[in-house]
Amino acid sequence: MKEKLNVAVIFGGKSGEHEVSLMSATNVIKAMDKDKYNIYMIGITKNGQWMAYRGEVENIMGGSWEKEAAELDRQETVNLMFSGILGGDPAFRLDAVFPVLHGPNGEDGTIQGLFEMLDIPYVGCGVLASALGMDKAVSKQLFRTAGLPVGNYEVVMKADWLKDPEGIIARIETDFSYPVFVKPANMGSSVGISKAHNQDELTAALAEAAKYDRKLLVEEYISCRELECAVLGNNEPMASGIGEIIPSHEFYDYEAKYFDDGKSVLIIPAGLSEAKTKEIRSIAVKAYKVLDCSGMSRVDFFMEKGTGKVYLNEINTIPGFTKISMYPKLWDAAGISYSELIDRLIRLAIERHLERK
Repeated sequence: MKEKLNVAVIFGGKSGEHEVSLMSATNVIKAMDKDKYNIYMIGITKNGQWMAYRGEVENIMGGSWEKEAAELDRQETVNLMFSGILGGDPAFRLDAVFPVLHGPNGEDGTIQGLFEMLDIPYVGCGVLASALGMDKAVSKQLFRTAGLPVGNYEVVMKADWLKDPEGIIARIETDFSYPVFVKPANMGSSVGISKAHNQDELTAALAEAAKYDRKLLVEEYISCRELECAVLGNNEPMASGIGEIIPSHEFYDYEAKYFDDGKSVLIIPAGLSEAKTKEIRSIAVKAYKVLDCSGMSRVDFFMEKGTGKVYLNEINTIPGFTKISMYPKLWDAAGISYSELIDRLIRLAIERHLERK
C-alpha cells in the first residue's frame, strides 16, 4: 500500500439531514491523520451540485464552504470522482471515499451504487444494506421474519393518507392506543418524527411525516430506556458496549439530538446487567447480518421499563459523527480512538472492495 492514501470525504447532500452531515464531516476531517491521507473534500449542495472544496474545515459546518467552493475550478470534482473512468487526471485517482452523508441520496444505497460503478472503495454498507437500513418499514419486516424482537408498527402510504385521511385515522385508532409515534419510513436524525397523544396531533403528525416520504410509519409507544450499540466490521462484525440516551425533550427528536446545548445526556456504559448487555450486543450483530451490513452501523433499541423486554428499533448505516454522536463515543469507550476508528473504517472499505473483486 502506498505511503499516503487519497481519500475523499463527501458531505452535505440533498437531504433533510444536510446540516447534520456538515457537522459530522467537520469532525471526521479533523480527526483524519494527515500523515496517512491526502484528504479531498467534496461537498454536495442541497440542490445536488457537487463541488470540490479546498478551504478551512471549520467553514464546512456553517455552510460558508459553498461560496468558496463555487469560486474554484469545478473540473477538480470531475477529476477526483471520474479519473480513469472519463479520462480524468490519474494523479487524482482515489483510494477510498468516506461518504459522511445522512438520509436519502446519501445513506440509502443511491450514492453507494455510484461508487460501485466507479469501482472505488467506500466506507460503510453496500448498496443493498444501505437501502434496507434506510427503509424502516422493510428493515422491520426483515427483522421480524428473522425472529428479532420488534415493536408493533403499521405502514401508511402517503397516497392513501391524502385520498382518505379519515379512514387512515380510524384504522390507526383501531390498531393502536395513544400515544403513538409517526415518522417517515426513509429518514434519519429524527427528522419528521412526532409523538401524537390524540387525534388532532395524529393528523398533524401524518402531515408532517408526509413532507419527507411517500411511505409513513406508525409505531406503538413503549415506556422505555433508549439504548444504542455500535457495530464494526465486515465478515466478522463486533459489537461495542451499550450506551443510553436520556433525552432533554419528551423523546430524542432532532432538536434534542443536535441543538439542546448538551442537555440530552449520553451514558456510556449504560447501567445494565451483564446478561442484558450480552443480549443486546447479540441482537445488534444479528440485525447487522440480517441486512448484510459491512463497515459500520449503529443499532438502536428500546428496553421496556418494568419488564426489561428489549425491542430492536432500527439500524443506521451511516451513524452520526458529530461531537456528541454515540457511535464514535461507544468505540472510544472501548479503547478505539476517533482517529483509529476512521483508520479501521477505511481499511474495511478497501478490504471489502478487494474481496468483491
